[in-house]
Amino acid sequence: MNKVFVIAEAGVNHNGSVELAKKLIDVASEVGADAVKFQTFKTELCISKDARKADYQVKNTGDDKETQFEMVKKLELSKDMHLELISYCNSKNIMFLSTPFDHDSIDLLNDLGLEIFKIPSGEITNLPYLRHIGQLGKKVILSTGMADIGEIENALDILTQAGTKKENIIVLHANTMYPTPMEDVNLRAMLTIGNTFDISYGYSDHTLGVEVPIAAVAMGASCIEKHFTLDKTMEGPDHKASLEPDELKAMVKAIRNVELALGYSIKKPSKSEIPNMQIVRKSIVAKIDIKKGDKLSEENIAIKRPGNGINPMRWDEIVGTIAIKDYKEDELI
Repeated sequence: MNKVFVIAEAGVNHNGSVELAKKLIDVASEVGADAVKFQTFKTELCISKDARKADYQVKNTGDDKETQFEMVKKLELSKDMHLELISYCNSKNIMFLSTPFDHDSIDLLNDLGLEIFKIPSGEITNLPYLRHIGQLGKKVILSTGMADIGEIENALDILTQAGTKKENIIVLHANTMYPTPMEDVNLRAMLTIGNTFDISYGYSDHTLGVEVPIAAVAMGASCIEKHFTLDKTMEGPDHKASLEPDELKAMVKAIRNVELALGYSIKKPSKSEIPNMQIVRKSIVAKIDIKKGDKLSEENIAIKRPGNGINPMRWDEIVGTIAIKDYKEDELI
């Protein structure tokens, strides 16, 4: 019931290679992620030929001459590649997900039977795109990097009016700088999203390290997305801001531990601590030897361990009563 949906974001870190993509699937499956996510696009349909790279892409690729179109074109996955990767995910018992970036890609993923559609931050202001996905009536994960609360509201309205049920939408707080500076994370905005729209919420993380997504889980995130790679030093735009396998494993393990630790809100003794109650708590005992018929008072009774006698919360009730038997020092009253 409280399980966090963990998406291991392979993205384009396969560098256009199916074999590399399969190795990424292996890692995601081995560390216990719920899904491994790629990106589906036809470059000509979503990027202009002269569109420049983002500054982080220039820095991460070390190439300021290459256009964004040229960089991305090398990272496309064909339909046959999709089929092969979906089959491989099934063999590894992990869900295949992919983010579509154009209408043809939405149709392709729908034809391939995907039940969850991930909307990236860059498409949150793309009305025809949102309407297209909304009409599918599938489960939707909506990233909100760069968006303000009004833009999130507009996107949700488009999705629901097109036919997607609100209860089938998870909204992810996100920041689209790779890597995201800690001072720009603004994790409390995730709670604002959840409270404003009374909707399931989560977090898509682009910081270096794993502490922020773990904190997000502690704050109630129901979905976590995190980029990973086989090796941060590989060539490509996203490797440097991604986790390596050991880091991804540590993140998933920590998330699962936090899930367990969050519990179910009811405050009562846990199963593991009940045996300690008699050892750690205290009881009313004889402070000195007491004779039958003596009046019990603050002079002859005290409060000491163990806790298997009269609860000290009954102190006022016991003081002033008469001893019905002899007591030795430290004996339970």
